[in-house]
Amino acid sequence: MQPPRTDLAPPKDDAFTQAQLKEFDGSSPDKPIYVAIKGTVFDVSHKRETYGKGGSYNIFAGRDASRALGMSSLKEEDASPDYSTLPPAEMKVLNDWHDFFSKRYNIVGRVVDLPPVVANL
Repeated sequence: MQPPRTDLAPPKDDAFTQAQLKEFDGSSPDKPIYVAIKGTVFDVSHKRETYGKGGSYNIFAGRDASRALGMSSLKEEDASPDYSTLPPAEMKVLNDWHDFFSKRYNIVGRVVDLPPVVANL
C-alpha cells in the first residue's frame, strides 16, 4: 500500500455533474483522470497505469462508483453513486477508501448531482 502523500494541494471545491465527470475517464491522454467517492472528486492522474484506459481500476474513472468500492466489486452493474443500501460492513469499507484517497490524491471538487438518497449523507 502506498504511504500518505505530504505534497497534496489544498482541496478544491469545483462543481462537477456526473456527465462532466465522464470526460475524465482516462480515455484521453491529454486530460486528467478523476475518481469520485461519496461525491468527493479526486485527481488520480499520477496513477494513470491503474485508472487509465485498460487499467485494472479504470471502472472507477470518470464517475462516482461509491457502491462498487464499498462492495469491493469491479462489476459494471455495481459502479453506482448510490451507496445508501450498503450494509454497515461495506459502508466501513467505503469510508476507508474515502480516507485512503483523501491522504493520497488531490481533491479537485465535488459531484453536485448525486442521487437524492445519498446527496446529504
